[in-house]
Amino acid sequence: MIDYSPLWMTMKEKHISQYYLLQHGVDNRTLNSLKKNKNITLLTLEKLCRLLDCTPNDVVAFSENKEP
Repeated sequence: MIDYSPLWMTMKEKHISQYYLLQHGVDNRTLNSLKKNKNITLLTLEKLCRLLDCTPNDVVAFSENKEP
């Protein structure tokens, strides 16, 4: 399972808002996908890492789905 909670923590630590991302080329649709833990492209991941000056581990985490 994809989890973007590290992104929101990184943004908070670096005092970067969603508005900043919107101003620098991350569109509303992508932000919506991030909020819903949906897939994004590697180009988007690279853009986020450049804007936040961080690594992919600071943006996304992966976990295994636990089935009952």
